[in-house]
Amino acid sequence: MSIVFDAHIDTTQRLLNGSWNLADRHKEGHVDLPRLREGGVTAAVLAVYAGGPLAPGEGVAAAKRQLAVLHDTARRHSDTIALTRTADEIRSAKRSGKIAMLIGIEGGYLIEDSLDNLREYHGAGAIYMTLTHAFSTNWADSSGVHEDAAPLHGGLTGFGREVIREMNRLGIIVDISHVSDAAFWQVIETTTVPVIASHSSCRAVCNHRRNLSDEMIRAIAETGGIVHINFAAAFVDPDFPEVTPEMIACWDPKDSAVHRVLAGHATPLERLVDHFDHAMQLVGPKHVGIGSDFDGTLAVPVDMHDCSQLPNLTAALVDRGYAESDLRRVLGENMLRVLDACLR
Repeated sequence: MSIVFDAHIDTTQRLLNGSWNLADRHKEGHVDLPRLREGGVTAAVLAVYAGGPLAPGEGVAAAKRQLAVLHDTARRHSDTIALTRTADEIRSAKRSGKIAMLIGIEGGYLIEDSLDNLREYHGAGAIYMTLTHAFSTNWADSSGVHEDAAPLHGGLTGFGREVIREMNRLGIIVDISHVSDAAFWQVIETTTVPVIASHSSCRAVCNHRRNLSDEMIRAIAETGGIVHINFAAAFVDPDFPEVTPEMIACWDPKDSAVHRVLAGHATPLERLVDHFDHAMQLVGPKHVGIGSDFDGTLAVPVDMHDCSQLPNLTAALVDRGYAESDLRRVLGENMLRVLDACLR
């Protein structure tokens, strides 16, 4: 059976609620152990994330708390979960019937401008770091989420390039999801190993600033890296209603404005498949993967309402004529290759 690797889910935020049990099947959200098994998921990267900007000390405190929660979760569910870093460990987990859990740091502000903190996160098992989130750090510009996002640095600062070099040295994959266009190109100039977009879709299919241009997708492929397609309806569906900054600030399904968007528009699965198809036609199946953003978005395509429905994506790609060997790469083998190339 195929390795199925989801490069980005946000279920860590649910784990912070001590009464929420990953082993239970839940009606809300996108991810839990029963649904991961139903979806045939082999491995998933759980993001360590805290909204910001943050006061000094808050980022490191939030990251350490979440890292501790992830390690504790793996211990408490050691019969079904294996905390892993390497491709060999993921394959071993699959052979033993376990789901591989990996750790990603989402937002370079969580290192608080300290390479020592970066090294500590590496020691705690982080396999990648997303350089920014929806706002710029002191050393890297974000794409933001709206057209009025103003760059602060013209991409990366000198320290930002130092961060990239240290990530390369340590074996932490550079994740360019959320960065500005200028920062993206400066990462490409600086890195010496493959880079990834852990959860970004295609700008040519849906013209959103969080998505990647064809030139960016080609550049990632030229490093040997992967574009993991994001499932969020706002990023895959060009007809998705406008999401205002105020809605993003709350993004509560009970909020009337948010509810109107969620209830009033259904994104067909075909729109998501269009992004996979476009990226594979552009750079081949060797450089495309899954980065669902499950539990980090409320609006997802029809027939992809949680991780149990991942086989629907495979079936849709088969219908588009992709061979089993190509789909094995996209579903997970590509990410194992990059882990082998980058991790120390």
